[in-house]
Amino acid sequence: MSRRDATAPSVLPLTGSERVAGYAMLAFALACVIAPFAWIFMTSLKQQIAIYTGAWSFAPTWSNYSDVLFGRRSDFIANVANSSIVAAASTLLVLVVGTLAAYSLYRFRWARWVVTGFLGWTLVFHMIPVLTLVGPWYLAFRELGWYDTLGALVLTHITLNLPITVWLMMAFFREIPPELHEAALVDGCPPIRAFWSIALPLAAPGLIAAGILDFIFSWNEFSVALNLTSRDTATVPVAIARFAQQYETQHGQMAAASIIATVPALLLMAMGQRFIVRGLTMGSVK
Repeated sequence: MSRRDATAPSVLPLTGSERVAGYAMLAFALACVIAPFAWIFMTSLKQQIAIYTGAWSFAPTWSNYSDVLFGRRSDFIANVANSSIVAAASTLLVLVVGTLAAYSLYRFRWARWVVTGFLGWTLVFHMIPVLTLVGPWYLAFRELGWYDTLGALVLTHITLNLPITVWLMMAFFREIPPELHEAALVDGCPPIRAFWSIALPLAAPGLIAAGILDFIFSWNEFSVALNLTSRDTATVPVAIARFAQQYETQHGQMAAASIIATVPALLLMAMGQRFIVRGLTMGSVK
């Protein structure tokens, strides 16, 4: 038996009714995930009359996508640019702050109550409903003159995404043998150089996982953006919601905008799936 076979985890094959039940559950889960996207995509290809009548047989049209991207009343391209700027800037800054915080808490000699208190507070803060923070943020940014600016939105997204970044990066730093850091210090390497040359390259998968999650969370954030932006600074989720107006709901355009907005998240998830799974399950198996 080869070494690879000896170290590979044992897998029990499904037989008989277990196989049927397993495939049935897998098919059901797959349908629950794909069906909503398929429904929205079909709606995006329908005329408004076909949507109102609930027709299953219809002539597909790309007019809804044309209206969303190039219509005279649509600012969707500008909204995509706003979301891209906010998501990219907040992701970059939260990775810098979160990575340094995680490395400092894990490697340096902080008092135990400091580490426990900080991590506990980030966990509690992450569980606070976002809507409870919108009011204070609105008042603060209005007094500072930052209301209706992309910079204010970047700051709020950094605040919201920092806890999960710190926890993810600490999980990856725990997997790095402390002997490597100690050996670098013994050889005369300054702590910041040891972090930059040893710890950070080894934690690169964690950076990728945290970065993808932070970008997607920022890209999809709605409640804060709805209250802190206007037409010129609105992000993609706010722009999609505005297709539903008081006297008219543009179902086709809303569905088309939703499909377009989903593409970046799907591409990022496809490229970084293995890093995200590793980051979220880090430490679960020893």
